[in-house]
Amino acid sequence: MLILKQLRAIGLSFIVLMFFYTLSYAQTINQQGLNKKNGVTVTQKASNVELTWPVGGSEHGRVVLDLTKGSPLFKSIQITSAGKYKEVAADLDPQFILTIGKRDLISQNGWNIFFDRVPQKPFKSYNVNFDKGNASVKSDGSRTVVSIDGISSHNFSGHLELTFYNGSPLFNIAAVMATQVDSTAILYDAGLTSPNPKWSKISWSATNNEFTGTASKATDTARNVEVKYRTIIGETGKGSLAVFPAPHQYFYPLDEAFNLKFTWYGNNYRKMLPGYGIGIRQDLYGDHRYVPWFNAPPGTKQRLNFFCMIGGGAGKVLLEQIKLFTHGDKFIPLPGYKTMASHFHNEYTTQVLLKNKPVEAEPEYVRVFKELGVNIVHLAEFHGTGHPKGPDERRLTELNTLFKECEKESGKNFMLLPGEEPNEFFGGHWLDFFPKPVYWVMSRKEGVPFVADDSRYGKVYHISNKDEMLKLLEIENGLAWTAHARTKGSTGFPDAYKNEAFYKSDHFNGAAWKNIPADLSTERMGKRVFDLMDDMSNWGLKKKVLAESDIFSITRENEMYAHVNINYLKLNTLPDFKNGWQPILDVLKSGRFFATTGEVLIPDFKVNGAEAGSTIKVTPATRSTMDFTVKWTFPLNFAEIVSGDGRGVYRQRINLKSTTAFGTQTFHIPINLKNKTWVRLEVWDAAVNGAFTQTVWVN
Repeated sequence: MLILKQLRAIGLSFIVLMFFYTLSYAQTINQQGLNKKNGVTVTQKASNVELTWPVGGSEHGRVVLDLTKGSPLFKSIQITSAGKYKEVAADLDPQFILTIGKRDLISQNGWNIFFDRVPQKPFKSYNVNFDKGNASVKSDGSRTVVSIDGISSHNFSGHLELTFYNGSPLFNIAAVMATQVDSTAILYDAGLTSPNPKWSKISWSATNNEFTGTASKATDTARNVEVKYRTIIGETGKGSLAVFPAPHQYFYPLDEAFNLKFTWYGNNYRKMLPGYGIGIRQDLYGDHRYVPWFNAPPGTKQRLNFFCMIGGGAGKVLLEQIKLFTHGDKFIPLPGYKTMASHFHNEYTTQVLLKNKPVEAEPEYVRVFKELGVNIVHLAEFHGTGHPKGPDERRLTELNTLFKECEKESGKNFMLLPGEEPNEFFGGHWLDFFPKPVYWVMSRKEGVPFVADDSRYGKVYHISNKDEMLKLLEIENGLAWTAHARTKGSTGFPDAYKNEAFYKSDHFNGAAWKNIPADLSTERMGKRVFDLMDDMSNWGLKKKVLAESDIFSITRENEMYAHVNINYLKLNTLPDFKNGWQPILDVLKSGRFFATTGEVLIPDFKVNGAEAGSTIKVTPATRSTMDFTVKWTFPLNFAEIVSGDGRGVYRQRINLKSTTAFGTQTFHIPINLKNKTWVRLEVWDAAVNGAFTQTVWVN
């Protein structure tokens, strides 16, 4: 009996010992990948890990992470002022809600689908659980990455990843998860919660740009907020902490840019996150049109992430610092360039002017574009509202009204230019762009000539087929390109007409870029179009790709910046509307432009001294180089030199993770163009914002 008691005691002691050993092991952070010379220090006391990093000047940020299971992860978040630390926030836990739906991979074009209505099919929202497991910290260029195992939600699993950026009080929180289930589409909400909130105030910018807020009360029921700059801020007596998403990646493609209250604050958010929090959110039903959510293909590591920024002062001061990352939601001027946005179905002509509704001296949509920093707007009017096939009188009146409106709004530094998405003759959807007002009807009855003179409008064209459409483009020196190639109404195009005479013509300029589909696992946005861009080059066709927006209403309340991409055209001045705008089309046709989300700019780019759109001669003795300058806000991730030989695509990556926020750098990169026929450049940052050049062709 005594021996049995002793064995039981030994067994119990062993179990207790193993328990504490396991607990201790789980709380130890692996620091083998940490570069101790990059200004970051990591120390551990029991289950607490203290990480400090330089945030600019001589100041530092500090977080204390509690690796004890069941405790808030952020025990303390601090920033220095004149070298002295002060605690801005404490006892905060990162929280995520993952909503899982079903992707339609059958009816159209697989993962490239846009015409999907995910919330009309069965879906369910799940808490993301965090059972703190093994932890590690490593240096990755100028940033420091903390990884903690134990993230899971339904059939997704992975780890939590915290990234701290040297030179800025900025850090990113990501639940990195994958599923093996096919046909999955997702959304996520996220934020920071606390069982005992210590915020004195929650603040934000209203859509009219007025900074506002409310006193924080622990009993506040969670509220969704319509804000500008996508940012919600918690303030204390010692500073502020902001939460905001990636400015473009977080917004999956929709037909509208409605502000759907993308932030939240308060207690018990969605009755799923206990405690008081601040965070970001997605509306499950989007704009109630086609709502495709995000792709989550099997095995892909989806980054459900958001950014945080610490400030030692008031929330208004902190927001001004955050706005710098998107230039205050503006596309900034570059010497020698003009900005151009394309593909807007505003329908102001048919819905306002032709209905004799009251009009302002300067319409709201024009003010919105000007506030965004857009110099040139290329419209896509009459998309379902006009009469493209006639009757002639109706059609010509619509065009004339559009042309007059464009002339009225165009001036020295802003041009509103007519364009349509005809979707006739060629196949799929495409845009037209003429260098002056052109009157044409998308039908021709028997006995009606191809072109005739009208006493009021001059030349009027009637088009009945693809050959006549090409002839019109040639006569009037117009351009066409595939809208939303390989998706939406262009599923299967331009592939289906790549051998057609109209497509091979230099009046068919190529295609347009937009982030469709959205996928949170990719390092770049809009992979569908980059694949096409490379395919077109390997087909031997000197095509171009410009950025497009493809949205309908344009209002000051909308989340416009997230949905508008921009083209920087090499133009010193804008042409006079009355004299036509051929110089703009010349730039597009020549490829002397780059496209961007706005945060990454490529003001200079040459290959062997030649600009984008040029053709260069390379011999076996040629030592080829790519010279380019990049200007950025968020820290950069990488540049990639992409080339091809008519068959394959080749990539040369330049790791840029040593960069910090806000910089300009010129690169001189040797490249191998042996047996290559083309080459181009992309640059992407830590928030998956990016820019890309047009192609240089190689003989």
